[in-house]
Amino acid sequence: MTEHESGSIADLDVGEAVAQAHRHEWARVLAATVRVARDLDLAEECAQDAYAQALRTWPTSGVPARPGAWLTTVARNRAKDVMRRESALRSRLPLLVMDDVVAGPEDPTDPPVLDDDRLRLIFTCCHPTLARDAQVALTLRLACGLSTAEIARAFLLQESAMAARITRAKKKISTARIPFRVPARADLPARVSVVLEVVYLVFTTGYAAPIGAQLVRQDLMDGALHLARTLYQLLPNDSQVAGLLALMLLTDARRNTRLSDTGELVLLADQDRTRWDRQRIAEGTALLAHSLRQKPTSYAVQAAIAAVHAEAEHWEDTDWTQIVALYDVLRRLWPSPVVDLNRAVAIGLRDGPQAGLAALDLLLEEPALATYGYLSAARADFLRRLGRWEEAATAYEEALAMTDNLVERAFLTRRLDEVRTHLA
Repeated sequence: MTEHESGSIADLDVGEAVAQAHRHEWARVLAATVRVARDLDLAEECAQDAYAQALRTWPTSGVPARPGAWLTTVARNRAKDVMRRESALRSRLPLLVMDDVVAGPEDPTDPPVLDDDRLRLIFTCCHPTLARDAQVALTLRLACGLSTAEIARAFLLQESAMAARITRAKKKISTARIPFRVPARADLPARVSVVLEVVYLVFTTGYAAPIGAQLVRQDLMDGALHLARTLYQLLPNDSQVAGLLALMLLTDARRNTRLSDTGELVLLADQDRTRWDRQRIAEGTALLAHSLRQKPTSYAVQAAIAAVHAEAEHWEDTDWTQIVALYDVLRRLWPSPVVDLNRAVAIGLRDGPQAGLAALDLLLEEPALATYGYLSAARADFLRRLGRWEEAATAYEEALAMTDNLVERAFLTRRLDEVRTHLA
């Protein structure tokens, strides 16, 4: 939190001040406490206690000028008290063995790029020995501060199942003695890539929730943006980090226009571009330029595609030739059937629906897209534009069968009903 932010927080209601401190300071407070406690469960408990104490203390003492520092001090002192009691217990029971998170000595011949507790926490959550689902769950719980119930809802699991997943991941960190530290310089490129993949997965899950009644999960998007900003603050010269943050900002700039006032899906072509967040677009564009001055990455190319959309004042002004060319670059950097799908759609928007349909039909035998509803939805749209009503209806039905988000299903149903009027 900046000095400006911390100065103004005193004007807030205490409950909102604590909530704002949780959004901005949770990762910092927890990471600093882990450094002392050397145990994730203990550190998390002490951090939660610090926020609870703030709710009890700040109404009478006032919100401190630096809430994060106050919370960190309380949490660390709480951890030290617990550890002193455990130390006394160990002296009485010398055979008791207690697992902990190993801070671990750094290799003096290959020191870490940065010595920052927040970065230590993120890299611990995304350690390669943990399964990907565990990495995502831990990142959301520890680095974003989401509750277990919130994470369970995001990934359609029972809260008890998610709690067990998080507990197993923490236990593995403890029993495998995974070090709480920033990787050495030689290991950083591979480890940063894993972290960024997890952060982007959290963001995309929030941007288009795969299931449920909400199209957008703002808590997931905000948590991912917070992590990306933290990583960029700590690694400002990493082109992957700059590219990912640029992509997320340029994408998120459209958040408020993706749903109508009645909660219906609004396609990019129909969005009110005057309501796009120009501040985020400017920030994302500047980050993109910074990233492209270094080694081009798949995130930067995707950000460049988003920037082309942001530069077009109207849908009709979109430079589809440039977008197709950028997808050609992206295919080389990140070969993926989903990239091929998006490129095919761009071809159709550049050259007409028949060309787009032909490009999409080349992907029908791609196993990775066999249950991907967006392929059927894209084909349905081009078939609708061509007036091939019966085929369009079939494609919309296929897309519906593979779509679980209720907002997207409502949109596809409206399109299907529209197509069926031509078959009556």
